[in-house]
Amino acid sequence: MSSVLDRITQLIDENLEVDGQPLGRPLDIDINIADAGVPSGDIIAFWKLVNEEFGIEISGEDFAELLTVRSLIKYLETHAG
Repeated sequence: MSSVLDRITQLIDENLEVDGQPLGRPLDIDINIADAGVPSGDIIAFWKLVNEEFGIEISGEDFAELLTVRSLIKYLETHAG
């Protein structure tokens, strides 16, 4: 099974256009997606996609607190089955 980092990286590559993050370059996991120019509608769609991909229900409030890719990965490693 792929690591959480690999799965999140793939979801971001396939679904989000992050300013300053060229394709093919390793993802900076300390990047704040909201501050990286990702529109809020795309962030909401990504939140739903993460819930589906990991079979988890992250509340909107919790997801809003997961400001960096690193914090999202840590959350998923702790809470996802």
